[in-house]
Amino acid sequence: MDTTLTSNALMAEQNKRIVETVARERGRLRNFIRRRVPDASEAEDILQDVFYEFVAAYRLPEPIEQVGAWLFGVARNRIIDRFRKKKEEPLPEVSGEGDEGSWLDEVLPSPDAGPEAAYARAVLLEELYAALAELPVEQCDVFIAHELEGRSFKELAAESGVGVNTLLARKRYAVMHLRGTLKTIYDEFNF
Repeated sequence: MDTTLTSNALMAEQNKRIVETVARERGRLRNFIRRRVPDASEAEDILQDVFYEFVAAYRLPEPIEQVGAWLFGVARNRIIDRFRKKKEEPLPEVSGEGDEGSWLDEVLPSPDAGPEAAYARAVLLEELYAALAELPVEQCDVFIAHELEGRSFKELAAESGVGVNTLLARKRYAVMHLRGTLKTIYDEFNF
């Protein structure tokens, strides 16, 4: 009878720690997953899978040393697993004509380098488009025309009637914004 009581107390203590960990990590983990998985229900499924795996692993005799790092590692793996299962979709086009995406193809991971690289590429493109959408229209237009379409500042100045120095300044502000915005995601993927 004494061992049953001790076993029940141990189980109750484990349950209490599991509940505390889930409550503490749920918000950060959900945000981490949602930044990488645009579909809210799919993100919630991944979150539930991670916590299910956590409960199963927590009940094993070997303790989880760094619970937060372990949870984020499992979440990253579940996201990659889901990405592997999905049919590959073509990437959205950047602009209307010319050699689209050649600059991006050089700086982004190759979609043919495996599921992790394809996932990283999709996340980075999504973040780039979101960062471009935050820019004022003039800065965004100059950045896209010069960097993505390969057009010269002289050509842009002649077409728009805006001076080359003004176009240079707009692009510089765009680049500064993009660097600041995308630095975190690039660091996360170890580029």
